[in-house]
Amino acid sequence: MSHSCDDRLMKGGVFMVNIPEMFGSMVFNDAIMRQRLPKDVYKSLTDTIQTGKMIDVSIANVVANAMKDWAVEKGATHYTHWFQPLTNMTAEKHDSFISPIGGDKVVMEFSGKELIKGESDASSFPSGGLRETCNARGYTAWDPSSYAFIKDGTLYIPTVFCSYTGDALDTKTPLLRSMDAISEQSLHILSLLGDNTASRVAASSGVEQEYFLINKEYYEQREDLLYTGRTLFGCPAPKNQQLEDHYYGPLKTKIGAFMAELDRELWELGITSKTKHNEVAPSQHELAPIFTTCNVAVDQNLIIMEMIKRVAERHGLVALLHEKPYATLNGSGKHNNWSIATDTGINLFSPGKNPASNTRFLIFLSAVIKAVDDYQDLLRLSVAIPGNDHRLGADEAPPAIVSIFLGDELEELIEAIVGDIDYQDKARRTMDLGVPSVPTFRYDSTDRNRTSPFAFTGNKFEFRMVGSSQNIAMSNIVLNTATAKVLKDFANELEGKSDIESAARALIKKTLKAHKRIIFNGNGYSKAWPIEAEKRGLLNLRTSVDALEYLTKEKNVALFTEFGVMSEVELHAREEIMYENYSNIIDIEAKTMVDMTNKRIIPAIEQYIGSLSAIARDKASVFGGSVGTELERAIVTRLSRLAHIAYDKAERLSLKAQESAAIKESDASAFSYKEKVVPLMRELRAAVDEAEGIVPADIWPLPSYGEMTMKQ
Repeated sequence: MSHSCDDRLMKGGVFMVNIPEMFGSMVFNDAIMRQRLPKDVYKSLTDTIQTGKMIDVSIANVVANAMKDWAVEKGATHYTHWFQPLTNMTAEKHDSFISPIGGDKVVMEFSGKELIKGESDASSFPSGGLRETCNARGYTAWDPSSYAFIKDGTLYIPTVFCSYTGDALDTKTPLLRSMDAISEQSLHILSLLGDNTASRVAASSGVEQEYFLINKEYYEQREDLLYTGRTLFGCPAPKNQQLEDHYYGPLKTKIGAFMAELDRELWELGITSKTKHNEVAPSQHELAPIFTTCNVAVDQNLIIMEMIKRVAERHGLVALLHEKPYATLNGSGKHNNWSIATDTGINLFSPGKNPASNTRFLIFLSAVIKAVDDYQDLLRLSVAIPGNDHRLGADEAPPAIVSIFLGDELEELIEAIVGDIDYQDKARRTMDLGVPSVPTFRYDSTDRNRTSPFAFTGNKFEFRMVGSSQNIAMSNIVLNTATAKVLKDFANELEGKSDIESAARALIKKTLKAHKRIIFNGNGYSKAWPIEAEKRGLLNLRTSVDALEYLTKEKNVALFTEFGVMSEVELHAREEIMYENYSNIIDIEAKTMVDMTNKRIIPAIEQYIGSLSAIARDKASVFGGSVGTELERAIVTRLSRLAHIAYDKAERLSLKAQESAAIKESDASAFSYKEKVVPLMRELRAAVDEAEGIVPADIWPLPSYGEMTMKQ
């Protein structure tokens, strides 16, 4: 995306950007719609966006024409239905606005029909058996709740994606359904509590995106990064993150320029890129926008990931979004800060000044606690990808055991409620550092626990398990639907009670007592926690494959089908896709390791062995026995052993990968890759990494960890 001279001014060698004027300039947002649409059309469209009611086709025609005129004025020549198939990526097919009018002339046209519906070959995307080549038709359908935008001369129209039979083949459709479910059930509870002012409750998300940057020249020298997004081999660098000097450190000039351009690109697209900084690991960074509704947050995060990659390339860099690009460094997550609020501006997770007497807060807090406990398997499953298996459980990533951190104050309140103990709301404490010139400030109501998968952080929950490369839709689908289920059950229990306040307080107490086991404020990395979690009856699903089978458990199928979020057919299809995705990723990684070992690693080891052998021969020829060759012999012996191990492991790895791929049942194939292929990958890596520590850098064929992480 280019910036014209009109929107920026050079001052002191720096471009000064008019951010308020730039922000959202490439988005068909509310201000543009208000300006370009007739009042009745604008009202109808905003009603659709705010309440989810169906839009009339005649309205769509007017919107489409206005959208096209605006886009053409911005330089767009094409439009695309932009959707989210089950690939963890986005998809788009571009069509031009041109329409022939006879002779050699064309006009620029765009109809309501083209806006509302598109068509795609659904069999070419993952469908879990729902679509075959002989029955391939699929549809994309406009999502009015997410604004259209312009990128690269094309009008992007956010859409859902479904099969000819109406089955959802994307992440957006069930997300929208889950948002409707939690809105409806939240409104019911609020009504029972005497609040009928709201007409909708919106689930919101703020997504912190972590990523690594690497010089393009190093990236292109490593097949493992090219094919898999992570290094399959690599010795730790002498200096990595042990001094903790990269976190929040000054931005290097090249990185600062990249981040400044990224901000501008995102601001044009209406994305509130707010926070940027160096992360803990060298060459690791983070970007965080401001909260917005879950649907829009998902769309914007997908754009953010794409723009990080594209802008990085312009600066001679490559962005790595894999959860664990470097084995010995911190991994990258995508913290999903989730909350729900009414359209009247009330955050339902806000404790207020007196949480002990805030029944509304306590009922919604209790609902989330029960939802997370009842559906801990689904939350773990929502982040089940191979990349996360390398990340979870260490280096500031939470463990695979799902638990909730509430902080000392709320935990004390819960203990008081459960134990019928008098509780006094805590006065907000003030921090005084003993330096007169430094202002005092208030403590937050909770500390932070970076080892917690699901932490309450004041007026929202931070779900820290999501992997950096993932679409956050599934985690929000689970949170929305599970909470909606509990709220519905709460409403059924409270319905018809003469004293709602007393009934609600009794329900809160009963719920907290039954689900206290999911609350854990301690150190998730401690060796004692898995033992304690097992005693509590909590699941410890260490790998993605361990988690996948839970998607179609009876209680989970019942959950999603009860609210129409996903049908049983759609769930089984997704299970199939997730198993196949795991197998395919491990298969690609295994084949890449074998290829690199045979074609690059072993030849490099043999080259150095040859050099050392020649040195030993020369010594013997020139000096006879007066100069020893013990050093050369020792190194050659050690490297010969490692080369033999590497060759043997690579041969066995290739064979086991073939055997796993030949298994027809997707679940059995995935388990075979986990049990037989992944361990061999670890063993092969150990031998190769040891050899890297011996072979000189000018012979070793791969850029080192130190070069990749320290040189930008």
